[in-house]
Parts: sequence; C-alpha cells; structure tokens
Amino acid sequence: MLYYVSGPVTVLEPGFAVIDCGGVGYGCRITAYTAGQLKLDQPVRLYITESIREDAFDLYGFSTREEQRCFDLLTTVNGVGPKAAMAILAAGPQNFTLAVMTGDEKLLTAAQGVGKKIAQRIILELKDKLGGGAVELDFSMPAPAPAQTGSAAALAQAALQELGYSPAEIGPALKGVDPNATTEEMIRYALRAMVMKG
Repeated sequence: MLYYVSGPVTVLEPGFAVIDCGGVGYGCRITAYTAGQLKLDQPVRLYITESIREDAFDLYGFSTREEQRCFDLLTTVNGVGPKAAMAILAAGPQNFTLAVMTGDEKLLTAAQGVGKKIAQRIILELKDKLGGGAVELDFSMPAPAPAQTGSAAALAQAALQELGYSPAEIGPALKGVDPNATTEEMIRYALRAMVMKG
C-alpha cells in the first residue's frame, strides 16, 4: 500500500501529474485544487489513495490529508465514483466541506456528473462525518469572542473554526467583509481570502 509519494514533479497536465521517486515515475490523478499547489520540477509530497479494478490500477494524489479524507468519504457514497469525487473537490476540500455543512446542493451539482439526487445523498450521508452536527450546535449560540460584532460574523467564525482554522487566521480573513452579508457569504469571503493568501 502506498501512503504518499515524494519527489520532483516531472509531468504536470490537467488532472494528472507524475512524481519522480528515486528514478521511478508515479502517475497520479489529481484535482484542480492539488494542481494549483504543484510546480513543474519542484519537490512535492502527494498523499495517495489507490483504486484497483480488473481493468485499471489508478493512483489518486492529494496535496493535503484533508483533501484525501474528503475523497475517501465521497467514494463511500453510493453513486459517487472517483471521477465525480475528483470533480467535486476541484474547488478544494474547504469549499466541499462548507457545501455539505450548509446543504449547498448547487456547489455540488456544479461538478461534472453530479446530479441533484446524488448531491442530496452526499449531504445526507456525509454531514455528520464532516462535523456538520457540531457546527449546527454552534450556530444556535454566539461564538466566544467573535472577530466582528453581529450574529452573522459570529456564526461565520464558529463555522470556520469547525473547518480547522484558528482565530488568528480567521480574524484577518474576515477583515473588510460586508457587515450586511449573510453568514454563508462571510464564510466564502474568508475562505477565498485564506486561499489567496496561502
């Protein structure tokens, strides 16, 4: 079993990368999100999920354990194959997690091969596994020491903390957000700010 591959990127194409590990090139299928983290001839570590079938042996590579975990969870849902899971994760694991937590079917159906019924099934089956239940509990009470005043900002901060971001990261990311925006708009604004900063 391969856990990760580490080495310079020798081939980088849409949806595909080759990592040179001691003279052996490992071809990995990758998401657009992971592709954005890679540069040709630069060293990288990709976490690997193997897919072995009668007619194929595919390696799926992810730049973070978080993205790999989301992929593994997605492929447990009936009707979601590796190809659909990779399409869903193109916008990144944070956006996928946010879509499931907020029940955003539109974000999921934007991925090629994902219809409304599958999107609903993903939300239903994965919400608890991605921590959606804990976030809903947080949404019923004010977050401690919110970065900004207003319930929407407090709820946005609570949701971002559930996604694993620290208050030190959340504060600057929410700076400049429209105070009249909805909680979901604030979360998306902060995620975009953190992705661009990273």
